[in-house]
Amino acid sequence: MRIKKVGVVGSGTMGGAIAALAASAGVPVVMLDIPGQEDKLELVKKGLERQLGSKPASFMDKGRAALIELGTTDELEKLKDCDWIVEVIIEKPEPKQALFARLEALGTKAIVSSNTSGIPMKTLLEGRGEAFRKRFLGTHFFAPVRYLHLLELIPTPDTDPAVLEAMRQFGERILGKGTVLCKDAPGFIANRLGVFGMTQAMRLMMSEGLTIDEVDALTGPLVGRPKSATFRTGDISGLDVLKLVSTELAHTTGEDFAMPDWVENLIAQNHLGDKTGAGFYKKVGKDIFTYDYQTGEYKPQQKLRLDEIGAIKDLPLNERLQKVGELPGKYGAFARKLFLINAHYALLKAPEIAYDIVSVDRALEWGFAWEQGPFKNMDAVGLDYLRRGFAELGLSEPELLKKAQGRFYKDGTYLDFDGQYHPIPPEEGVIRLAPVKSAGRTPLEGKEYALLDLGDGVALFENRAKMGTWGEGSIGGLHKALDWVEAQGYAGLVIGHEDPRTFSAGANLALVLMAAREGAWDDLELATRRFQQTSMRLRRAPFPVVAAPFGLTLGGGAEFSLHSSAIQAHAELYMGLVETGVGLLPGGGGTKEMLFRFTRELSGYSSDIDLFEGVKRAFQMIMLAQTSTSALEARNMGFLRQGDGISMNRDRLIADAKRRVLFMAPDFVSQPPLKIRALGAEGLGNLRYALWQFQEARQASAHDVLIGNHVAYVLCGGDGPAREVTEQDILDLEREGFLKLLGTQKTQERIAHTLKTGKPLRN
Repeated sequence: MRIKKVGVVGSGTMGGAIAALAASAGVPVVMLDIPGQEDKLELVKKGLERQLGSKPASFMDKGRAALIELGTTDELEKLKDCDWIVEVIIEKPEPKQALFARLEALGTKAIVSSNTSGIPMKTLLEGRGEAFRKRFLGTHFFAPVRYLHLLELIPTPDTDPAVLEAMRQFGERILGKGTVLCKDAPGFIANRLGVFGMTQAMRLMMSEGLTIDEVDALTGPLVGRPKSATFRTGDISGLDVLKLVSTELAHTTGEDFAMPDWVENLIAQNHLGDKTGAGFYKKVGKDIFTYDYQTGEYKPQQKLRLDEIGAIKDLPLNERLQKVGELPGKYGAFARKLFLINAHYALLKAPEIAYDIVSVDRALEWGFAWEQGPFKNMDAVGLDYLRRGFAELGLSEPELLKKAQGRFYKDGTYLDFDGQYHPIPPEEGVIRLAPVKSAGRTPLEGKEYALLDLGDGVALFENRAKMGTWGEGSIGGLHKALDWVEAQGYAGLVIGHEDPRTFSAGANLALVLMAAREGAWDDLELATRRFQQTSMRLRRAPFPVVAAPFGLTLGGGAEFSLHSSAIQAHAELYMGLVETGVGLLPGGGGTKEMLFRFTRELSGYSSDIDLFEGVKRAFQMIMLAQTSTSALEARNMGFLRQGDGISMNRDRLIADAKRRVLFMAPDFVSQPPLKIRALGAEGLGNLRYALWQFQEARQASAHDVLIGNHVAYVLCGGDGPAREVTEQDILDLEREGFLKLLGTQKTQERIAHTLKTGKPLRN
């Protein structure tokens, strides 16, 4: 059972985003909505336009929108050749039931699912026949669909196991989701626990006398949650959506999910969050204002600064969780009570909503971007802490806690609802590095790096420097890793790690700036040469080196990826040569690589092609510090070659990179030295004229022009006549330009400003 074409009924925020994700994955989509008045396709067209203009972007490549065929719900026959049809219409049972009756009458053999956030599947199936029931299940995505990893699958007692498996495989492999099986209970797993936690945070905030700013400071990264914490998350989701989900949960569970009156007032004023410009927060110019629920006014945002928080914020998460409840006064009281109330609810409800505690943890980690799920967090503070805390709050000891023998997880097992410990289910097609490390398969290790043995003759180099930066320690470790792989006769090497956000922020600029200010130019020349040699060693390695970049992949991190034998990138790849933003040019081979890549690409078309087009393309990319917003865009830009791979699922990235090494290894031959024709003075004159025009139009400062002239000089192979050049010729010019720019006061000011603020300086 293979899903080759997708039907989406409903082009609203969620329906349009699901269609955009499927199309981004290369799957043809039919998207339908109710007919408009003058133009029957008016509503569905607007739905597609919303996704094309959405921020954050729903499409990984807007060109993939061509894969979406539009239609109306009067044209259900357009869905007949779809393999999966997902309903994403109004959140009421009756319209959904009516649609399913029409789909059944259509005679489609497709898998049919609902993206309802809480209506029980058994309600939606009322009146449907046996064949339809076998092909039906819930598929609950989370917004924003492209970026949140979770896909909850809700089978019914009638769902064919083959249907469930087909959806799991499609969700994980093609759409890149982490799938979790849920019971057909109100809110399923993530919303049931997540929305409960949000309502409790609001109530405790009021009872403990805290502000919205204070609560978000205490419920964000400090406790392993995203920066959006509680109220910022509400603004992103939409206060109206939050109310809809909480109202439905209250109705279906009989529990109290009511929002405070002041939240209702915000909704009544159309202060719904990001989509209306104001919610719990409001942006005024460049300033952020926070809603004061006591006065009903917006006031300038106040950052919570507390010495006790500063003392624990950099500790490992498990230690922070133990200490946050010990913060002084109302802060500690709030954090402790909120943790205990949420833990108690999770313990009570887990058997009702999930098939195991592993699913509960994954649902909160993938759906709400928690660093650790609730049961892992409970293990972190200790079960005795829970028992004491529950007693202090007058809460009963849940049965699941009574069954636990010291921990919920231990030695690769988890506590099941039957009171027994069972092995944690393996993740198909996934390599986790923690078990590799715990098994002692780390032949090399230093402060900023490690070499791990992934098995089957494949090793992995892990850059452990902060934000994956490349400095003397990590670069030296990479050379040791390359030596080791060759000496051991291994098949090849993967460059990757498991940080959820950043593959590499580039070179260690703090050390570069320090050396420049100390006048250590011989050391800097050697370090720059070493960086370039590392890039070229990756290119010339006698075995395949596969880079596995993801997230931020900037500067030197991009350069090392570009010089690897192949790239296996995660779909969310933000790759760029951004050195001009700090007053430099790409000095680790990046300038050379884009010149050679684009020139050779043109040379393959015809002998009389204008090679200046390749030079201009590289010049624009470098000068504008262009960064991809996805791996698909990185391919369009030229950072990825057509043969490079893209993994939709971040969890599978390292395993996919390992497979690529094994595929390439048997007949691998490294790339031979290359030559191209450099344009010299003619090309340089064209680029200098363009820079002069930008300066005359006041679109570039004098220092921008200086940087541009250095970039142009390298890309044109100098100022002489056109000539044939080697890679080393351009690397020498690149290194010279990099060091000259580093020696200027304005470049050093740019670097210092970026290190301090994280933002570029235009001087």
